[in-house]
Amino acid sequence: MACPADGRGNRLPRLARASYRGSSFVHWTMAIDQRATGWLDALHHARLREILCHALGRHRVICPAYCLMPDHGHFLWVGWSAESDQRKAAKLFREAWNSELAAKGIELQRQAHDHVLRESERDRNAFTGVAHYIFENPTRGGLVGKWTDYPYLGAVVPGYPVLDPRWEGFWERFWRIHARLAGEPET
Repeated sequence: MACPADGRGNRLPRLARASYRGSSFVHWTMAIDQRATGWLDALHHARLREILCHALGRHRVICPAYCLMPDHGHFLWVGWSAESDQRKAAKLFREAWNSELAAKGIELQRQAHDHVLRESERDRNAFTGVAHYIFENPTRGGLVGKWTDYPYLGAVVPGYPVLDPRWEGFWERFWRIHARLAGEPET
Protein backbone atom coordinates (compact mmCIF):
# COMPACT_ATOMS: atom_id res chain seq x y z
CA MET A 1 0.00 0.00 0.00
CA ALA A 2 1.41 3.43 -0.94
CA CYS A 3 2.19 6.01 1.71
CA PRO A 4 0.98 9.59 1.32
CA ALA A 5 4.56 10.87 1.67
CA ASP A 6 6.04 9.77 -1.62
CA GLY A 7 4.02 6.91 -3.10
CA ARG A 8 6.90 4.45 -2.51
CA GLY A 9 5.87 3.26 0.93
CA ASN A 10 8.27 5.47 2.87
CA ARG A 11 6.91 6.64 6.20
CA LEU A 12 6.30 10.29 6.91
CA PRO A 13 8.64 11.72 9.52
CA ARG A 14 7.20 12.26 13.00
CA LEU A 15 8.22 14.67 15.70
CA ALA A 16 9.33 13.36 19.08
CA ARG A 17 6.55 11.58 21.02
CA ALA A 18 6.43 14.48 23.49
CA SER A 19 5.06 16.72 20.69
CA TYR A 20 1.85 14.66 20.73
CA ARG A 21 1.42 14.44 24.49
CA GLY A 22 -0.03 16.77 27.08
CA SER A 23 -1.67 19.94 25.81
CA SER A 24 -0.63 19.45 22.19
CA PHE A 25 -2.73 20.79 19.31
CA VAL A 26 -2.57 18.68 16.13
CA HIS A 27 -4.29 18.84 12.73
CA TRP A 28 -4.54 15.25 11.47
CA THR A 29 -5.35 14.41 7.84
CA MET A 30 -6.31 10.80 7.17
CA ALA A 31 -6.75 9.78 3.55
CA ILE A 32 -8.52 6.76 2.14
CA ASP A 33 -6.11 4.47 0.28
CA GLN A 34 -6.15 5.08 -3.48
CA ARG A 35 -8.49 8.00 -2.68
CA ALA A 36 -11.40 5.55 -2.81
CA THR A 37 -14.90 6.99 -2.42
CA GLY A 38 -18.37 5.55 -1.81
CA TRP A 39 -18.03 4.98 1.94
CA LEU A 40 -19.31 8.30 3.25
CA ASP A 41 -22.96 8.36 4.29
CA ALA A 42 -25.00 9.32 7.36
CA LEU A 43 -24.62 5.91 9.02
CA HIS A 44 -20.85 5.83 8.52
CA HIS A 45 -20.63 9.38 9.85
CA ALA A 46 -22.53 8.40 13.00
CA ARG A 47 -20.38 5.31 13.49
CA LEU A 48 -17.20 7.36 12.99
CA ARG A 49 -18.34 9.87 15.64
CA GLU A 50 -18.81 6.98 18.08
CA ILE A 51 -15.34 5.59 17.32
CA LEU A 52 -13.85 9.07 17.62
CA CYS A 53 -15.53 9.66 20.97
CA HIS A 54 -14.07 6.43 22.40
CA ALA A 55 -10.53 7.10 21.12
CA LEU A 56 -10.58 10.69 22.37
CA GLY A 57 -12.08 9.78 25.73
CA ARG A 58 -9.57 7.03 26.40
CA HIS A 59 -6.57 9.26 25.62
CA ARG A 60 -7.86 12.57 27.04
CA VAL A 61 -8.15 14.45 23.77
CA ILE A 62 -10.95 16.61 22.35
CA CYS A 63 -11.84 17.46 18.75
CA PRO A 64 -13.26 20.95 18.17
CA ALA A 65 -13.24 20.49 14.39
CA TYR A 66 -13.46 17.60 11.95
CA CYS A 67 -14.63 17.26 8.37
CA LEU A 68 -15.13 14.07 6.38
CA MET A 69 -14.60 14.51 2.66
CA PRO A 70 -15.44 11.79 0.10
CA ASP A 71 -11.83 10.51 0.09
CA HIS A 72 -10.25 11.78 3.31
CA GLY A 73 -10.89 13.32 6.71
CA HIS A 74 -9.50 16.26 8.68
CA PHE A 75 -9.39 16.24 12.49
CA LEU A 76 -8.21 19.03 14.79
CA TRP A 77 -7.36 17.52 18.17
CA VAL A 78 -6.41 19.15 21.47
CA GLY A 79 -4.91 17.38 24.46
CA TRP A 80 -6.25 18.66 27.78
CA SER A 81 -4.27 16.68 30.36
CA ALA A 82 -0.66 15.81 31.13
CA GLU A 83 -1.74 12.22 30.32
CA SER A 84 -3.16 13.13 26.87
CA ASP A 85 -1.53 11.17 24.05
CA GLN A 86 -2.60 11.97 20.51
CA ARG A 87 -0.48 9.29 18.83
CA LYS A 88 -2.18 6.61 20.92
CA ALA A 89 -5.58 8.16 20.22
CA ALA A 90 -4.80 8.26 16.48
CA LYS A 91 -3.69 4.61 16.50
CA LEU A 92 -6.86 3.46 18.27
CA PHE A 93 -9.07 5.64 16.06
CA ARG A 94 -7.43 4.50 12.80
CA GLU A 95 -7.63 0.80 13.74
CA ALA A 96 -11.33 1.08 14.55
CA TRP A 97 -12.06 3.23 11.48
CA ASN A 98 -10.23 0.73 9.26
CA SER A 99 -12.40 -2.05 10.69
CA GLU A 100 -15.48 -0.04 9.76
CA LEU A 101 -14.15 0.70 6.25
CA ALA A 102 -13.20 -2.94 5.66
CA ALA A 103 -16.88 -3.87 5.28
CA LYS A 104 -16.81 -1.82 2.05
CA GLY A 105 -13.45 -3.19 0.90
CA ILE A 106 -11.73 0.10 1.66
CA GLU A 107 -8.93 1.09 4.02
CA LEU A 108 -7.02 4.15 5.13
CA GLN A 109 -3.66 5.03 3.65
CA ARG A 110 -0.78 3.53 5.59
CA GLN A 111 -0.06 6.65 7.62
CA ALA A 112 -1.88 9.82 8.59
CA HIS A 113 -0.38 13.23 7.95
CA ASP A 114 -0.15 15.48 10.98
CA HIS A 115 0.68 19.09 11.65
CA VAL A 116 1.52 19.89 15.25
CA LEU A 117 0.44 23.49 15.72
CA ARG A 118 3.13 25.95 16.72
CA GLU A 119 2.58 28.29 19.65
CA SER A 120 1.50 31.11 17.29
CA GLU A 121 -1.12 28.82 15.72
CA ARG A 122 -2.53 27.99 19.15
CA ASP A 123 -3.59 31.58 19.79
CA ARG A 124 -7.39 31.50 19.86
CA ASN A 125 -7.85 33.59 16.70
CA ALA A 126 -5.25 31.61 14.74
CA PHE A 127 -6.65 28.33 16.08
CA THR A 128 -10.16 29.28 14.98
CA GLY A 129 -8.68 30.00 11.55
CA VAL A 130 -7.26 26.46 11.37
CA ALA A 131 -10.65 25.05 12.37
CA HIS A 132 -12.45 27.09 9.72
CA TYR A 133 -9.92 25.97 7.11
CA ILE A 134 -11.06 22.43 7.97
CA PHE A 135 -14.76 23.36 7.90
CA GLU A 136 -14.40 25.13 4.53
CA ASN A 137 -13.08 21.99 2.78
CA PRO A 138 -16.48 21.03 1.31
CA THR A 139 -16.96 24.58 0.02
CA ARG A 140 -13.52 24.63 -1.62
CA GLY A 141 -14.29 21.17 -3.04
CA GLY A 142 -17.55 22.39 -4.61
CA LEU A 143 -19.75 20.08 -2.52
CA VAL A 144 -21.80 22.87 -0.88
CA GLY A 145 -22.19 26.63 -1.12
CA LYS A 146 -21.61 27.20 2.63
CA TRP A 147 -19.77 24.97 5.03
CA THR A 148 -22.66 25.11 7.51
CA ASP A 149 -24.78 23.12 5.01
CA TYR A 150 -22.36 20.18 4.89
CA PRO A 151 -23.61 17.23 6.97
CA TYR A 152 -20.30 15.44 7.57
CA LEU A 153 -18.48 17.82 9.89
CA GLY A 154 -18.64 18.77 13.52
CA ALA A 155 -16.92 18.60 16.89
CA VAL A 156 -16.51 15.72 19.33
CA VAL A 157 -15.88 16.34 23.02
CA PRO A 158 -16.59 13.27 25.15
CA GLY A 159 -19.30 14.15 27.66
CA TYR A 160 -20.77 16.91 25.45
CA PRO A 161 -22.86 15.10 22.79
CA VAL A 162 -24.66 18.13 21.39
CA LEU A 163 -21.76 20.50 20.73
CA ASP A 164 -22.00 21.87 17.17
CA PRO A 165 -19.59 24.36 15.53
CA ARG A 166 -22.48 25.79 13.51
CA TRP A 167 -23.92 27.36 16.65
CA GLU A 168 -23.41 30.97 17.50
CA GLY A 169 -21.20 31.07 20.60
CA PHE A 170 -19.62 27.68 19.83
CA TRP A 171 -16.05 28.88 20.37
CA GLU A 172 -16.83 30.53 23.72
CA ARG A 173 -18.45 27.32 24.88
CA PHE A 174 -15.63 25.17 23.54
CA TRP A 175 -12.95 27.19 25.40
CA ARG A 176 -14.99 27.05 28.64
CA ILE A 177 -15.21 23.25 28.32
CA HIS A 178 -11.50 23.04 27.53
CA ALA A 179 -10.65 25.13 30.60
CA ARG A 180 -12.92 22.99 32.78
CA LEU A 181 -11.33 19.74 31.54
CA ALA A 182 -7.80 21.12 31.89
CA GLY A 183 -8.50 22.44 35.39
CA GLU A 184 -7.78 26.02 34.29
CA PRO A 185 -9.74 29.10 35.30
CA GLU A 186 -12.47 29.90 32.80
CA THR A 187 -12.08 33.21 30.98
